[in-house]
Amino acid sequence: MTTLTETKKLTSGAGFLLEAPEVDSVFTPEDFTEEHKMIAQTTEEFIRRDVLPRLEEMEHGHQEINVELLRKAAEIGLLGVEIDEEYGGLALDKASSTIVAERIGTTASFATTFGSHSGIGTLPIAYFGSESQKQNYLPQIVSAKLIAAYALTEAESGSDALAAKTTAVLSPDGKEYVLNGTKMWITNAGFADVFVVFAKIEGKEFSAFIVEKKFPGVSVGAEEKKMGIKGSSTRQVHLENARVPVENLLGEIGKGHKIALNILNMGRFKLAASCIGGAKAVIQEAVRYALERHQFGKPIASFGAIQDKLARMATYTWVGESMVYRTVGLIDRALFLKGQGRDAQLKQNREGERAAHSEEKLRSIEEYAVECSILKVRCSEYLDYVVDEAVQIFGGNGYSQEYPVERYYRDSRINRIFEGTNEINRLLIPAMILRRALRGELPFLAAAKKLQDEILSLDRAIAPAGPFGAEHALIAGMKKCALLIGGLAAQKFGDQLNDQQELLMLFSDVVMEAYAAESAIVRAQQAQKKAGPEAQRSGAAQKTAGAFADMARSYLYEAAALAEMKARDALPALADGDMLRTYQSVLKRFFRHDPINQIELRRRIAQRNLES
Repeated sequence: MTTLTETKKLTSGAGFLLEAPEVDSVFTPEDFTEEHKMIAQTTEEFIRRDVLPRLEEMEHGHQEINVELLRKAAEIGLLGVEIDEEYGGLALDKASSTIVAERIGTTASFATTFGSHSGIGTLPIAYFGSESQKQNYLPQIVSAKLIAAYALTEAESGSDALAAKTTAVLSPDGKEYVLNGTKMWITNAGFADVFVVFAKIEGKEFSAFIVEKKFPGVSVGAEEKKMGIKGSSTRQVHLENARVPVENLLGEIGKGHKIALNILNMGRFKLAASCIGGAKAVIQEAVRYALERHQFGKPIASFGAIQDKLARMATYTWVGESMVYRTVGLIDRALFLKGQGRDAQLKQNREGERAAHSEEKLRSIEEYAVECSILKVRCSEYLDYVVDEAVQIFGGNGYSQEYPVERYYRDSRINRIFEGTNEINRLLIPAMILRRALRGELPFLAAAKKLQDEILSLDRAIAPAGPFGAEHALIAGMKKCALLIGGLAAQKFGDQLNDQQELLMLFSDVVMEAYAAESAIVRAQQAQKKAGPEAQRSGAAQKTAGAFADMARSYLYEAAALAEMKARDALPALADGDMLRTYQSVLKRFFRHDPINQIELRRRIAQRNLES
């Protein structure tokens, strides 16, 4: 597998802004091993055989089916993909768990249940739990004998999770913590047995606890009446003098933020994968309907207006998939490289070795927190675009519950709120980039300063040689644009930059489009290289390389236009007069490229989807 066997330099988190990746080192779905493909097939069969036939029942309140399905998933190993074997798991790589998340994503409601149980409900214990906590809880969670949930959000602390009001007070005998507070929007609460709960010890030290529903003082409210994901359970969790044994403190006192933030990073790339899985399912429905629905004597799939929609839907989904697996490949490779030296370096007791191993895993995931936020934002927005256009393709029928896209439309909306709203993640991206820069982990500010010093002498970049040379030159221009905007913002506002939210979100959009476009171009470049010389390519290889090249180029030129627009909106807040005019002129050089025929590209993309 590319991410584990290559010995080439590993790009640091957010390092894509400063250097182009080695094309062969980027992980894509085309690099899946036979084991990966078997996991994908197993998950798809489970979804098709066991989950999809039950979704309608779940939508109408029969949420106990979730527990039944989780136990079936446990029987085939899907709940323990990332969990160590000694606790009943499979100990596979992040790519494997992402493949599962993508396939489960076609089910929306059950995907929410599944992710809350096997992801954010399980991983805090797997990464932060003591050995006794892991032995006590993980085997039962992996087998679904216990159902897990994650309880962080409160009425007054949604995006600002650390402002939680729930308190934990040590009992006089020192044997229990007494918790008081209410958690909101807790997925799986209706049937969960175990909650990872966050509270402030003595109202000050933000900490995490493993709380069982059977503990005295723990209760749940009624089901929330939601817009979508109606087949999942969402309730409040009430803690009224809830008595929690001291041994159920999870991690260290006052370090609950470390658990919450790291688990959210993991949740973000899994959510992105689920969004891509959902988008693929919606596209299949839209293509099928467009071929069957006739107007003016022919299928609506033959109309250019419909083909344009289908092409964009397919392109955004493919680009999202490219970003997801590129990022997961980076995480897996970082985990592998750190794990290589672990056995030689760690000469501690077993508990200490496991704790150190968990720390290494968390650092590898945290390294790519910027990329995880990018995935969460863009893939949730790609899915929203896809479902919206699918409803439009279905016309009036898309507004009817008789057709599946109505449910897809309602279900998709929550993804822009889950795992930190998209606005919060857009603000996190620049914050994390600048934090890494100030810690000396990313030479972003130095590169931005160098760019400003050279600004007057910059000319149009010379395109690298090769079939994608012009595209890489344009991506380099997008990255320089991000450096320019980010560097000027940091220079002008300094410590007050966090107050410039509108500006930070514009910067984030430029960064995200650069990462998305590059992920697409590199994947297309890999496909062309693997296909070999054009004259020697098989029909299948030719088709794949051509499809990838069309989608990558179509996305790139759209992304470049969007990035340039965002930068032009940002510049007047950063400069004025002659300098503003200079920077605007420089932007033209960053984004200068030969025009392409997007209409023809999208027609070809749509036609391939209609024929597949």
